[in-house]
Amino acid sequence: MSIEPEINHWGTEPSDPIDAELVAIESSLNRLLTRDPAYWRTSQKKTRLAQIEKLQAMQAALQLRVLATAGDIAEETGAKDASGWMWTELLVDKGVARSQIKLAAGVAKYDLVAAGLAEGVVSQDKAQVITQALDRIATDPAVNGEDLVLAEKLLVEHATELTANQLKIVGRRILAEIDPERFDAVEAKALQREEEHAARRTFFSSRDNGDGTIDIHARVSRAVGVRLRTILDSLAQPRKLSAENRGRKAPYDRLLGQAFARVIETYDVDQLPRHGGHATTVFITMSIEDLRKDLGTAALGFDGEQITAAEARKMACNANLIPVVLGTDSEILDLGRTARLAHPVQHRALRLRDKGCQAEDCDAPAAWTEAHHLKPWSEGGRTSLANMVLLCPSDHRRIHDPNYTYERLPDGRIRFTRGARTG
Repeated sequence: MSIEPEINHWGTEPSDPIDAELVAIESSLNRLLTRDPAYWRTSQKKTRLAQIEKLQAMQAALQLRVLATAGDIAEETGAKDASGWMWTELLVDKGVARSQIKLAAGVAKYDLVAAGLAEGVVSQDKAQVITQALDRIATDPAVNGEDLVLAEKLLVEHATELTANQLKIVGRRILAEIDPERFDAVEAKALQREEEHAARRTFFSSRDNGDGTIDIHARVSRAVGVRLRTILDSLAQPRKLSAENRGRKAPYDRLLGQAFARVIETYDVDQLPRHGGHATTVFITMSIEDLRKDLGTAALGFDGEQITAAEARKMACNANLIPVVLGTDSEILDLGRTARLAHPVQHRALRLRDKGCQAEDCDAPAAWTEAHHLKPWSEGGRTSLANMVLLCPSDHRRIHDPNYTYERLPDGRIRFTRGARTG
């Protein structure tokens, strides 16, 4: 065998065969990047995206193999692991780098996962899910070596049919798939621990932005989160389709936010816990002058948070609240009656009568609407069929907006006109 270094006949390729392969890959990618996918047929795009996905997995396999043996880099730099070098030389955040190094070590322990990556059938995110699941299984005292091998085999097979999130769910119950009789109780205990962990980590916080909005940050259990998202999607999707039919587009996250607001606005306050024998109630405090005009303000609750008088009137249609009307010297002139949502029977009757939103230019069906008091509740309007019409949330906000005027047409529809109200 010759011990001479490889001869670089062309003067362009590196002498190391691995470097030569990497240069060839880079050259191929450079050539591919000169091609414009806009001219590819749909079938070509689908095929090539599948090929690229496979190549990404194979590239990840190569990278993880190198990282799994990168201890000498850490030793040379005096770092705990190679993440310090990756941070300074490759500009990879340390958290990301350590995650990759941890995955490399995990993949190195599981031959089938490593082979799946190398073949391009297991993506990097799926490999992470599988190794985490296997590491968790390996700590279970009821699991033996054969169980772990079978779990790895099944998860790699599932990786060709499922997304990473779906695979994560399967990973939590893979032991029950291996041996239901032996592991059903184990899975139940693991699920209980997970739910207890979720309960401990649940929180809700809010921050007033000072511009009329509040940021909400929360963490809930998966079960609650999925239910909430399903509810919001069910409320947001029809609005999205309705807007698209009218030639308008709205960001879906905004529609979800509006759907969340509607859940709060229309929540049945009778379901809230009672304090001192009384249902939880929102107090609206405003002056007699502000009650009579459109541009007044009101204080929400007992802490004095300011809202417009128009918003207070809108809340009166959809909330359990009590108006506290103040005189010129801030004495309480009237501690009003509690206003409630339209009774479900009334709302069904309104749906039968109005069929949908009563705004002239709106086609929202009755299922998306809210009951609005024609004579405002703040002015003594009754929660009766004669004093209510159905409006979608968008038009309900508009009818309370002092920048719009409106009139009731002979057929009962409501026509809006842009322009500040007078008097």
